[in-house]
Amino acid sequence: MHTTLIDLLLEYEVGSPSHFLFNIEAAFHEGHHVLQERLTITPSMKVRNFCDERSGNRFIRLDAPKGMLSVNYHARVRLIAVPVPLHLDETPVSGVPDDVLRYLMPSRYCESDSMSRAAQQLFGDLPPGIGRVRAVENWIHDSIAYLPGCTSSTTTARDVFVQRAGVCRDFAHLGITLCRALNIPARLVVGYVHFDEPPQDFHAVFEAWLEGRWVLFDPSHLAPIDRLVRVGTGRDAKDVAFATIFGNVQMLRKELIVDEGELLPDTPPGSHPPMLSLVST
Repeated sequence: MHTTLIDLLLEYEVGSPSHFLFNIEAAFHEGHHVLQERLTITPSMKVRNFCDERSGNRFIRLDAPKGMLSVNYHARVRLIAVPVPLHLDETPVSGVPDDVLRYLMPSRYCESDSMSRAAQQLFGDLPPGIGRVRAVENWIHDSIAYLPGCTSSTTTARDVFVQRAGVCRDFAHLGITLCRALNIPARLVVGYVHFDEPPQDFHAVFEAWLEGRWVLFDPSHLAPIDRLVRVGTGRDAKDVAFATIFGNVQMLRKELIVDEGELLPDTPPGSHPPMLSLVST
């Protein structure tokens, strides 16, 4: 049994009164349990929290005055292992649940409609099921270079397929796109995970819908996927930005520390220590 310790610091210079929407807290999800958390915002201000019930994503909204803004999120999260069967079938489109159907559609960064021919050429002859999604995952890892700085916030899966380079977000978008082009529902997952080689940052992977369940895949192979603390789940990066800002704002600092450790003896599985959610200066 393992825990993950998370310490995130964001600092901004706010040029004029601006509105912020943050998605930085560990999501409500069966894959982990939040043991402790603390949110500190400086200067002190009114904050509104809400949760998207469909995804479990948790959001923070605030109106920041002109000046400096500091946001610190600290959490200790117990990871809960969810075994994945070796054999899972794909679900026929007619059997895809209504609330999952939207993850078959093209989206802002995942142009599955224009990638259909490429997906069929690469993977159309493979037996349907989890093995085919593993083939997509491995093809991206082997064919796309991991190259920080080579893409931007507007880069799409099709761009990455053409230029053959990207970062974890781009790898995940391409995996989603190829799966959707094969009629496999897929979506983006962003969260915290420890990397052996710094710097730490948010990490993006993708999920595919197989035999009535969501299964995680990581084409980057940067970290064990079962150690991911989920923060955001959505159609693509448009749904899971860690910060959406309306106003004249400049980011000055983003520091993230993610550490792993054994579950402490005084916190046995199934226990529920008090969870802290504080807003203070």
